[in-house]
Amino acid sequence: MLIYTCYNRFGDVMEPLAIRMRPKKIEDIIGQQHLVAPGEILYNLVKNKKIFSMILYGKPGIGKTTIAYSICEELKLKYRMLNAVINTKKDFDIVIEEAKMYGSLIVVIDEIHRMNKDKQDLLLPYLESGLITLIGMTTSNPYHKINPAIRSRCQIFELHELSINDIVNALKKCLKENVLPDIKIDDECISHIAKCSGGDLRYAYNFLELAYYSTANYFINMETLKKINNKPISFYDNNEDGHYDVISAFQKSIRGSDVNASLYYLGCLIDAGDLDIIYRRMSVIAYEDIGLANPNMGIRVDACINACERLGLPEARIPLAVMVIDLALSPKSNSAYIGLDLALNDINNGHYYSVPDHIKTNSTEYKYPHDYPNSWVNQEYLPSKLKNRKYYIPKNNKYENNLERVMMKIEENKQQG
Repeated sequence: MLIYTCYNRFGDVMEPLAIRMRPKKIEDIIGQQHLVAPGEILYNLVKNKKIFSMILYGKPGIGKTTIAYSICEELKLKYRMLNAVINTKKDFDIVIEEAKMYGSLIVVIDEIHRMNKDKQDLLLPYLESGLITLIGMTTSNPYHKINPAIRSRCQIFELHELSINDIVNALKKCLKENVLPDIKIDDECISHIAKCSGGDLRYAYNFLELAYYSTANYFINMETLKKINNKPISFYDNNEDGHYDVISAFQKSIRGSDVNASLYYLGCLIDAGDLDIIYRRMSVIAYEDIGLANPNMGIRVDACINACERLGLPEARIPLAVMVIDLALSPKSNSAYIGLDLALNDINNGHYYSVPDHIKTNSTEYKYPHDYPNSWVNQEYLPSKLKNRKYYIPKNNKYENNLERVMMKIEENKQQG
């Protein structure tokens, strides 16, 4: 994010462009048409002059604060904006006293997933009574990160990512309204700003404004923009849900044998500089998703990781690309860990029985398989109450077809005694 103090031509401090362009009416909001378009839920609530406590959930710069602000402005409601991290319990106390004085108050809380227990306990009774109507905003999944007591008193609305076209339209609206006087910029440059914004409209506004004030005559060209930034920002943070969504998509794409999606999400993780998570995901994929269908894959993944550690980036991307393509297009099988999970399930459900006497440590009845033809002898190994229990069910692939033939031969020999 570009952070700077904005001055006008006369040296006076002024609000950043992103704030000056913030809509005051719900229908002027960019994107989020599933919530704010005529006939949709937030649009109807505002038109019916009724608002309920809610949590707005989504990526940075896509309209959470704008929606909260527009609702309050259009309904002409008294409201206070707080930040769950920055504002203290004393600030929350003051807001509650204001609510008592006015009879009701909208409290808009940013980063609500970071609100500590003291602040939650302070708000809950007033939220319950209706003295306070809460509009919470978060980039983290509220079902995972927000206290259930708060969550149960709020409706949760997920905001969608803004498209490049949404960002372009917002920037063109800014030009049309002459918010930046005498600006000269063409469609190619507007498109470049939109692409570099990574779906973050706030970033796009800041980028445009910085470019505007960094020129002598307010003429913005590609050379100017590339000096400021030529690389799209990542739309996720290593500590937020978006990063884990990419990790999940990476493994699921490989599991689903979609080689193109696998390479795309690998690229996202490389761009984020997170080699460790790539190594861990490839290692678990080799055993969880490929398993006995291609049992040498684990060894090859280890060899790839060793090569990457020696090479470092950017060269490490080469063995990673080879390995991910191989993983994606490899035959798949989860039969091994499914079999183990079935055994663990039996154990956890109380099916824990004594080892058969003949294979106990000091048994004299144990038959040593290597003393028999083909290193096999007919004797029972499972506890008697689990006799004939099947845990491993082979999948239909070349390697496990061979394993299945061995199993069938063993069963045949058992039947023959």
